[in-house]
Amino acid sequence: MEMNHVGRSRRKEQEESSFCGTTNTKIEYLEAFRTKSYVEICNKAQEELGNAGSASFKMHLTEYLLEPPQEIVANMKVHRLLVDYFEASLETCRCCDTILQAIHQTRLAYARLASVVKLNQTAPYDQPQKYIHTELSSFVLQNNPLSTIIPEQFRDVHHRYIILLRMLTSKKEKIQRTLAIKRVCKKVGGIGLVVSQSLLLVALLVFAVHSIVGLVAAPCMASFVGLAIRKRFKRSRERLNRNSKSMRLCEQLDVAAKGVFVLINELDTMSRMVKRLDGEVEHCREVAGICVKNGKCEILKRVVKEFQDNESSFLAMLEELEEHIYLCFLTVNRSRRLVMKEITEKQR
Repeated sequence: MEMNHVGRSRRKEQEESSFCGTTNTKIEYLEAFRTKSYVEICNKAQEELGNAGSASFKMHLTEYLLEPPQEIVANMKVHRLLVDYFEASLETCRCCDTILQAIHQTRLAYARLASVVKLNQTAPYDQPQKYIHTELSSFVLQNNPLSTIIPEQFRDVHHRYIILLRMLTSKKEKIQRTLAIKRVCKKVGGIGLVVSQSLLLVALLVFAVHSIVGLVAAPCMASFVGLAIRKRFKRSRERLNRNSKSMRLCEQLDVAAKGVFVLINELDTMSRMVKRLDGEVEHCREVAGICVKNGKCEILKRVVKEFQDNESSFLAMLEELEEHIYLCFLTVNRSRRLVMKEITEKQR
């Protein structure tokens, strides 16, 4: 009985922990939606979309939103892997631009189709039928904007980011191992130095006591020992400076590796969402194509009904993807700023 009670208690704790984790994630997303940076990203995107004259326009949010600007990063003298990180984050933002453009084009095509369906509801049935078939034919013949975002591109980018993450992690761990070995050697060397200097001073005293010449030679030998100690301290300071630079680079690589990990997760999420939406659009085009080929009124009624039933959920999916892209911009900028902060603060 006690074991069953303990088992139930543990399951309850796990469920509560899982629930809390989900709740915390939702809270983080809600907080992100409320931030000034997120609102600025949304406003800039809506401004560009509002100025778009046609479905063929190009999104250039990256040029306005990327922080710090890539021009600043390009002129900095940093480790090559850090340069690769900044280029990878730039590439992610450009992927976001491409997806936003596809969302805009899809929304325009869907809005036109929605107006046709609405016309079918309000006008006498015989009048709009020919027009509806024409618009459905146009919808079928149009390219699916989301299909231009090829899954292979996501896979290639994902693969390159995985390699970059491994290189960043490997370089960081190599530096950490080197620093650990140096610390051990420093301790051993310090002990050896103390012992050797102690023995030398003892020998000097013994020599000075037993020899008048030793009394004259002792100061010379003492100054020689002092010079050796000063040289030792100078080399120690140089090693300390080198170690300090290595530690700073290690911290920079660590922050960049975390940033690449975030990029990988963001791209994977967007890839899944784009794939799901692409499937919805292709299904809609397939159904519309059947209606156009068949030409019967009953088929048209079914197509119109299916479109009406799925319209709200499809538009909600579009909006969800759009919001996630804005969050991706926000996350990328936050990560880039952290890496830049790690670079600039340690250089002071």
